[in-house]
Amino acid sequence: MVSAGGLYLRESGLEFEEVFISLHVGKWREEVAKYTPAGRVPVLIDDDIRVWDSMAIMTHLLDRHPDAVGWPADPTERALAQSISAEMHSGFQAIRGGLPQNIRMRRSATVSDVCRTQIERVQRIWSDCRERYGNRGPWLFGDFGIADVMFVPVALRFVSYGIPVEGRAAEFLRATLALPSVQEWVRVAQDEGLALDFVDELRKGDMILG
Repeated sequence: MVSAGGLYLRESGLEFEEVFISLHVGKWREEVAKYTPAGRVPVLIDDDIRVWDSMAIMTHLLDRHPDAVGWPADPTERALAQSISAEMHSGFQAIRGGLPQNIRMRRSATVSDVCRTQIERVQRIWSDCRERYGNRGPWLFGDFGIADVMFVPVALRFVSYGIPVEGRAAEFLRATLALPSVQEWVRVAQDEGLALDFVDELRKGDMILG
């Protein structure tokens, strides 16, 4: 369940079986290619349908299961949720490169000016949503939704590298760390044992997560 797609499936109450592939080990590219022509993970196999890329997976599952984790009902709120989710999905490359995902690691990192600006932008998004909708519940729009799924991985990056999160933005981080599915994700990552030098040494690696 070590992926945003797995988090979405679990929080939506959908049964699934996970296939674990050790990336960057042996003939891992050939193994990934068995499931997707894009050579990227995660991949969802739903009967004869194959979907890769986290956002595409969630869109597909929501189409098939209307009661799954979704978007706010209000059109204005839904537009905001979709916009910040797309911003997270397609942007923040300096965060992705400068703070590689390593859930079990705890260390400090020297961040570039661009990375720092992006960190501030993420936290402004969290603060703004909590200011607007925090009276409804602990998540960005009150109830847990796709926007939250999209921002959980970067929240875990902030924990890994000791990035300070304060004010209303910290409410989202606390909610993330208290979620049982995230706690399970962290536990699985800690037990995994796989080490990647380019991640541990904070060198730019081969980005294959979608």
